[in-house]
Amino acid sequence: MPRDAAAVGPPIRHALAQGAVVTVACLVAYVLATQSVTRLYLAPRVDDLIGGLWAVIATIFVCRDSVEHSLGAAVTRTFATLVSFGLCMVYLIFLPFHVWAMAVLIGLSAFVTIAIGRSGYAVTACITTAVVMVSAAVSPDQAWRQPILRWVDTVIGVAVGVAAVWLSSRAVGHRGEPGPAAGSQS
Repeated sequence: MPRDAAAVGPPIRHALAQGAVVTVACLVAYVLATQSVTRLYLAPRVDDLIGGLWAVIATIFVCRDSVEHSLGAAVTRTFATLVSFGLCMVYLIFLPFHVWAMAVLIGLSAFVTIAIGRSGYAVTACITTAVVMVSAAVSPDQAWRQPILRWVDTVIGVAVGVAAVWLSSRAVGHRGEPGPAAGSQS
């Protein structure tokens, strides 16, 4: 076998294995988010779907090349979601969705994370705020629930993503090979 062909084998096998980890993790996160929240209270189907999507996004966000990197991404995701949660919750308790409010809250999400010295969290906080506010527009009845629901979905996705990377790292014996989203920036 030519030298180049031999070098292709392990990266392809590794890519297939990591793709399988992300596949299973996203499936688990989606099912947990869409099935568990509705068991806790009666949610409209659209909230289930947004919740499943948001849990999958959180799972993908934390699936990194090592458990250490996944835990770092989990901290970023969790903290950014808390910032967004607080801002959106305060707004949505008193007022309904409005596009101007969404824009202002996105700006405040960036401001807060940067002002407290966590500028690396700003993009994630801003994206989270956009999703929470649009979710409130899609489900305007009791819109104040959206930050809570998206928090639960984030926790599900983060937990599943970190667990998947941890389990896969144990299965391969800590070879230090890149994980599902190696080299990705979020």
